[in-house]
Amino acid sequence: MARSHEIDSGDEAAARAILSRACGSSRWVDRMMARRPFKSDARLLSAARIEWFGLTEPDWLEAFSHHPRIGDRAALAARFPATHDLSAKEQSGVGAARADVIDALARDNETYLERFGFIFIVCATGKSAEETLQRLRDRLSNDRATELRIAAEEQAKITALRLQ
Repeated sequence: MARSHEIDSGDEAAARAILSRACGSSRWVDRMMARRPFKSDARLLSAARIEWFGLTEPDWLEAFSHHPRIGDRAALAARFPATHDLSAKEQSGVGAARADVIDALARDNETYLERFGFIFIVCATGKSAEETLQRLRDRLSNDRATELRIAAEEQAKITALRLQ
């Protein structure tokens, strides 16, 4: 169940906090706040997607910067205290991975960051570390514009899950 009732009925600070945990783009949060009240979960989720894809690349990059790298457990709690519980749950398939897979994720994440200029964004819910690593490797062959669009779509999925 999405959280439209909480966002609609809460004061501005409470609504902003919920939205900020769902997506790290401050402009997205502002645009979502301007749409209140949503009156239904379906309208909340629809607005979230519409507003997300109405943003610019800098807005997307801001949201991406609010995520830890896949498998980076050390940075998770320290750098992302407001959302570390969400990211840990989303990346739970990575936690049980073999050391060699975690090492490969770390290496390939660094390659991805160098190639594209932003971290690898994937909706990792329900995916094993091996699946996530394969997706990362598959996406390394994309050009930057294609990859930015894929990462934005993955962020949209993450945001929707976090609103539920």
